[in-house]
Amino acid sequence: MKNATQQESLELIRRGCDELLLEAELTQKLALGRPLRIKAGFDPTAPDLHLGHTVLLNKMRQLQELGHHALFLIGDFTGMIGDPTGKNTTRPPLSREQVLENAQSYREQVFKVLDPDKTEIVFNSSWMDKFSATDLIRLAATHTVARMLERDDFGKRYQNNQPIAIHEFIYPLVQGYDSVVLKADMELGGTDQKFNLLMGRELQKHYGQPAQCVLTMPLLVGLDGVNKMSKSLGNYVGITEPPQEIFGKLMSVSDDLMWRYLELLSFEPMSAITLWRAEVEQGRNPRDIKVLLAQEMVARFHSRKAAEDVLAEFEARFRHGVLPDDMPEVTVASTGGAIGIAQLLKQAGLAESTSDALRMIRQGAVKLGGEKIGDKNLQIKAGAVVVAQVGKRKFGRVTVQ
Repeated sequence: MKNATQQESLELIRRGCDELLLEAELTQKLALGRPLRIKAGFDPTAPDLHLGHTVLLNKMRQLQELGHHALFLIGDFTGMIGDPTGKNTTRPPLSREQVLENAQSYREQVFKVLDPDKTEIVFNSSWMDKFSATDLIRLAATHTVARMLERDDFGKRYQNNQPIAIHEFIYPLVQGYDSVVLKADMELGGTDQKFNLLMGRELQKHYGQPAQCVLTMPLLVGLDGVNKMSKSLGNYVGITEPPQEIFGKLMSVSDDLMWRYLELLSFEPMSAITLWRAEVEQGRNPRDIKVLLAQEMVARFHSRKAAEDVLAEFEARFRHGVLPDDMPEVTVASTGGAIGIAQLLKQAGLAESTSDALRMIRQGAVKLGGEKIGDKNLQIKAGAVVVAQVGKRKFGRVTVQ
């Protein structure tokens, strides 16, 4: 990949992205013939990464394979501010202890995707802790309140008379200043980070540096097919989860969502994915393609042997069983963020009533994801997608909203 032509490089960089700003500038940077400094920042606000986080990491890995230098920035300073992006309330800041604990977890997980030999891990506290009050005032003086209110979430909160704390305005300024310190040639971020990424361009110009290019990646839709992947919604696939969990969750995604996951999560070339799509249109079972995706993810985050073992287990449990190819997909409504197993089976049309569902549970005739369910009080969280089976002939892929 390192010897890819400029056109091939641009095609790989564009894969799955939402926006590339500005492509003409990136072309000029690539023409310099040196490794570009590629920045992506993560605030350690939670201890575990999920597949949604890896969308950016995958893009960074692709850029590494093109010969570029990855700057994985852990925002241990900004994490104590709390990123207000997409929030309608002030996010409570984390303590230094929480941030450092989560940051260590990130360090241990990130190399499941990135090449450690081509990655530089940096912490923005290493320069921001040295900032004086005078330095911070000078940084704040580079932008106006009116400019900050152009940011969508700030603007909405202001119009709705919702409070905005002064320190929240500091967040995008510090994120932008990180690009100045690191002399970034390009910064990656989700579509919700566009304002902050562009702040980096503006501050680099202010400090007399060439402006970084900006590459925004879409936010990965979770297993429910509706909401952004999030641990709090329960619609996520954690990269440290057991192989069976990763495999089973990915096998539960809808046929349409599968193609988006392949584009954003897989390292298979787009030519292969295009071929698979054509084969499915000609009658190939899409489940075969999901198996390939699920195996790739298990192999990446565990091992090739784990992927082979979990596939053998899947085939023994389902393919040699009676899981139908035309399994219906249904959506059920939860109350209070979860739904009881009996109510789920009733709403999904897999049981005539809750009492019928409870009777089937007592008889050992109910399975979720191939596992027999014996707990009549089992609660399924909103956002979850499960393969439910009642008896030998009733199946459904059930999404809980």
